[in-house]
Amino acid sequence: MKVMVVFGTRPEAVKMAPLVKLLMKQEDMHTAVCVTAQHREMLDQVLGLFDIVPHYDLDIMQERQTLTDITIRALKGLEGVIEKEKPDVLLVHGDTTTTFAGSLAGYYHGVKVGHVEAGLRTFNKFSPFPEEMNRKLTGAVADMHFAPTAGSRANLIREGVDERDIVVTGNTVIDALIQVIRNRSCPEIPGLGRLDAEGGRIVLLTCHRRENLGQPMKNIFHAVRDLVDAHRDVQLVFPVHKNPAVREIAYGILNGHDRIHLIEPLDYLPFAHLMNKSHIILTDSGGIQEEAPSLGKPVLVLREVTERPEALEAGTVRLAGTCRMKIFELASRLLEDDREYRSMAEAVNPYGDGTASERIVDALRFYCGLSGNPPRDFIPEDK
Repeated sequence: MKVMVVFGTRPEAVKMAPLVKLLMKQEDMHTAVCVTAQHREMLDQVLGLFDIVPHYDLDIMQERQTLTDITIRALKGLEGVIEKEKPDVLLVHGDTTTTFAGSLAGYYHGVKVGHVEAGLRTFNKFSPFPEEMNRKLTGAVADMHFAPTAGSRANLIREGVDERDIVVTGNTVIDALIQVIRNRSCPEIPGLGRLDAEGGRIVLLTCHRRENLGQPMKNIFHAVRDLVDAHRDVQLVFPVHKNPAVREIAYGILNGHDRIHLIEPLDYLPFAHLMNKSHIILTDSGGIQEEAPSLGKPVLVLREVTERPEALEAGTVRLAGTCRMKIFELASRLLEDDREYRSMAEAVNPYGDGTASERIVDALRFYCGLSGNPPRDFIPEDK
């Protein structure tokens, strides 16, 4: 069986890396990796970390690229690769523009499409933008749906997907995180060496989403500055996104505080270890909502909605929104109330046990007739 794996951003690369490495070991499968390089530098960091050399690199990234630019260049580039490779299955991941273009390219060429991390929904097509519609459009095209949770599976069934075409796998990001934390020592993080010496609790912040630009982001940054001022043992670490609009707001509000550390974006390896060192995490990222609970770290989500309701139900994350006072109050409660903290830190992570990639490979083998053993769904265990 010929499998082609397509991705283009750092989050996709992290989540697809353990699956790619496992596919490469299968003697009855030929795997080709194609990257669009929708994000160039950040993608290359992850490829190097996991020792993945793509068979095809479309290198589409351009300065000030629009969503239309990415879609057109990815779709056109993938056309030639698919015609040359002639895969039986094309695998895409999640919710990026590369994901949508990859699934559409596969559909145009009559190739079965497998969607890893399928079924996440906010039911608001503009939040997150454009990720929500990328997910839905990819789901409409896909033939095999690898849902991370039972909730994602239910979303797909409500949209008319045949339940026989869905497998609950857990999330491959847990596979990647466990491998990195267990097998790789933490490199020195520039500018943060003194944190260990000074002690205190680290609050990790990430914030970059389009819908938070402007006043919502200003509210977030004022709230975290208030938080640091109110808690003398707290050190805030913020790897600031490269987006100039994010950096302008961040440096305008947060710069110059002796316990607020604005640093450059980190490679995945040091970032994973920074998450592990942190006391709590404030983020508008999707992936961190899945990763941090595996490390026992409470997460406050800096968004009004999340496409990961399982984390809310499990108690591993809470929605803080973008209201300055609400963010401050929720974060302060976690810093001041040990019982409140432990209720989140010790909750069961609903997103995986580190073997999602194995379930996906088993499912591919079953769906494509290489095995008569149907895959088993992932079911979170109670603590």
